[in-house]
Parts: sequence; structure tokens; C-alpha cells
Amino acid sequence: MEVASTDLGALALQNAKRSKALFGSQPAESTRKRLRILDPAEAQLEKEAIALRLHAEYSDLRELPTPLAQKQANAAGAKGKGPRKSAVTAGGSGAAPEDRKTQKLIEGIPSRSAPNGSIPSPSNALVRSTRQPPPSTPGISGSSGTSQALSTARAQAAHHVKPDWHPPWKLMRVISGHLGWVRALAVEPENQWFASGAGDRTIKIWDLATGNLRLTLTGHISTVRGLAISPRHPYLFSCGEDKMVKCWDLETNKVIRHYHGHLSGVYTLSLHPTLDVLVTGGRDGVARVWDMRTRSNIHVLSGHTQTVADVKCQEADPQVITASLDSTVRLWDLAAGKTMSVLTHHKKGVRALALHPTEFTFATGSTGSIKQWKCPEGAFMGNFEGHNAIINSLAANEDVLFSGGDNGSMSFWDWKTGHRFQALDSIAQPGSLDAEAGIMSSTFDRTGLRLIVGEADKTIKIWKPDEKATPETHPLEWKPTLGRRKY
Repeated sequence: MEVASTDLGALALQNAKRSKALFGSQPAESTRKRLRILDPAEAQLEKEAIALRLHAEYSDLRELPTPLAQKQANAAGAKGKGPRKSAVTAGGSGAAPEDRKTQKLIEGIPSRSAPNGSIPSPSNALVRSTRQPPPSTPGISGSSGTSQALSTARAQAAHHVKPDWHPPWKLMRVISGHLGWVRALAVEPENQWFASGAGDRTIKIWDLATGNLRLTLTGHISTVRGLAISPRHPYLFSCGEDKMVKCWDLETNKVIRHYHGHLSGVYTLSLHPTLDVLVTGGRDGVARVWDMRTRSNIHVLSGHTQTVADVKCQEADPQVITASLDSTVRLWDLAAGKTMSVLTHHKKGVRALALHPTEFTFATGSTGSIKQWKCPEGAFMGNFEGHNAIINSLAANEDVLFSGGDNGSMSFWDWKTGHRFQALDSIAQPGSLDAEAGIMSSTFDRTGLRLIVGEADKTIKIWKPDEKATPETHPLEWKPTLGRRKY
């Protein structure tokens, strides 16, 4: 009879378990404990599942970075000064054992059994959100808040790249001689002299070391807007608002070729580094590719809807990059004469373009915005923020980017991080109006240690790094941020 009664009791409990599972939202605690006593294997499996789930959720959150853990601990201590903490610590007698069990589950240590030999309930092993965190894990106040803090910390660590120290640049020489805005500059490949073109319709050749005038070339009938010196031929190329593109022989100082085809003013030109190809762009909204020797128009790169303000050529694809006042930048396939990609990130007209001399990157400048890109697809890399002016000119050496504004403002940037380490305003020469303090053109020499700037006050200014500056005399003014905006 006793055996039969035991079987009937077990059967009744089994039926009760099924009924509770079907119809009961929260089974009674006594029934739950008896079920676990009768079926320890199932309870063990459930315990292991909870431990695995806790490990998967909290394994990355157990150890916080030291600054973040200290900050969380201070915040928890400040919150705990209220009456809520005293009520929990004074009256919550069951909170500490449950927190210790949860901590052991998180750490992967098996918890001890209850005093009566039963296995603790998984619902009792979870910490309610209203309770304070256990003393051994300060700073863990909730999975969502902690994970958000950790992601913020990782983002900060990713973007907290300290820029290199650069010496400040100082004015070295002021060259006068032009009678109009200096709109174009080009340095000779051997770094002996440089050429300038201005609104007085002349091209002047200057000695780079002394600043003395060597030669004046006349032939344009309007403002000279672009200059380029061939590294493989004794040729100087010029373009202007008179729709003309000229090739000058520097041995005879005379024009030997004309390139006809533009329908309006020609604002920019660039030479291909390895091919005998010349690319020009202008107010007719197209870039034209010319054969340097035969003067034939190879391609007409059409696609821009407004003036092509700047063009650059490089050896690898994209071999031609154009910037336009329609606020777009286009990367071109030179062989096919078609667009590879269009960059539409700028909100206003793009007036300036600069290629890095060694890296496969370039920068573009529009009003109040300078952006850095990576070739060949034109992937966006970051913003250079802080120069709030119409950017007329950009120039880059191996580690510094220079930007010149229409209002005379000048900025020097660390190329790798986008940090502006120097900002200053150009001063117009005596006798000029303050409004004539504008940067029209700029270029570095072949060494990257001299910056040549053409200005609206009709002067050419040469800048150089301060040799006496040290990190102690001119410390780096840099504060970490959350990172540059990705648009």
C-alpha cells in the first residue's frame, strides 16, 4: 500500500506540474522546490543554461577600463547617499546572498546549495534592477547602460589619436612686383625657381632662394589663372581667362603651342606625371585632355554642371580628379574618358584640391569645409573642421595641409589626424586695403619646407617652419574628442 501511495503521489505531482505549466503563470515556490527535488537532472540543466546565458551576456562587462570603472564607482557612490540605499542595505536581508550567487554565476563558480539541500531557483538568482550592484563589482548597474558606456569608451579610444607635433610656420619673405591678384603658382622640378601668374596678365619667374625677379613673360590678354611646369621637358604651360592655353619654351622664352577648344575662361590646368598629357578645366564646365605634342583634344570630360575650379593628375587611377563649383568632385578614368565616381559630400562649391605627395589620398575644400579622401574609390576619411571661410587654395606636403581663405585666414593641419595646429590671418602690405588680405593660390616647394602663397594684395609671401620652436616653447594644443563627423 505504501508503494502504491508513493506512486500516486508522484503521479499527482506530475499532473500538477503539467497543469501549472499549461495554465499557471507563476507556480508556487513550494511546488517548484519539490519538483526540483524530485527531478534534479532537469534543475541542473536549467542552472547550467542560466550560467551560460549570464556568461554570454556579462563576460565582456566584468572588467571595465580603469577610468570608466572609477567614474561609474563615483556615480554609484553619489547615488547611494539617498534614503534608497539605506533602505536596501538595512532591510534587504535577502539581497546580499542573491547578489553573491549572481556574481558566482557570472564568474563561472558553481553556487552552493541551499541549507535544506535544494537547488536555488533561477528566478531568485537574477538581480532586480532596483537593487544596488554587489560590492565586488562596482560600476555594473545594468547591462544596457554598461554596454553603452563601454562602446563610448571604445569609440573614444579609437579616435583619440594624438597628432604629431609640428613647428609653427612664420613669414620668411614678401615679394612684390605684380600689379594684380596672384592667381597661380608653380615650382620648378629642380627647386631653383618658381613661376607666378597674376591679374596683370603677366607670368613672372622668381629665384626661390633670394626672391629676385628673373624673367617676365607677356602674351596673355586676361588674368593668368593656371601654371604648370613639365618635369621632363623645358616647357611651361599657362592658362587664363582669355580662353587660351599656351605652351612656353623656356629655352627661347616664347610660346610654341596653343591649345584651342575651351568655350570660356580656363581656370586650372595640370600635367600628367608620366604621360605627355595636359588636362585643363574652366568656366564651360568641362575638363579637356590634350596631347602635349600634337595639340589634339583627346577627351572632353563632361559631367559637371558648373565651373571646373581645380584639376589634379596622378600616375595611378583615378588619374584625373576634378573639383567644381557644382559642389561635386569627380574621379575620372583617363583611358575611357568616363567618370569613375562622383563625391557629393560638399554642400557648396569646391574651389580647391590637393594631392598628398606620397600617400594615395587627397583633400578638397569648399566654403567652411575641408574633406579628406582615399583613392581609388574616393572613400571618405574625415573632416578638417575649423576653417570657416571660402577656401580658395589647398597645398599639402608629407605631413602638413595648408588651407587659405578668401578673407586672408590661413590654417595649418596635421594630415593624419586633421588637427589644426596653427591658425593665423594674413596682413595686407602697406598701402593696400584690409579687404585685399585674401589667399588666392598656394604651393609647397619640392622639399616641403617652404610655402609660397599668392595673395590679393598683389604680393607673394614665402613661409617656413620656425627652426627655434620646440615642443616645450610651443606645446601641442590638443584635446581629445569623440571623433570627426563622418559626412
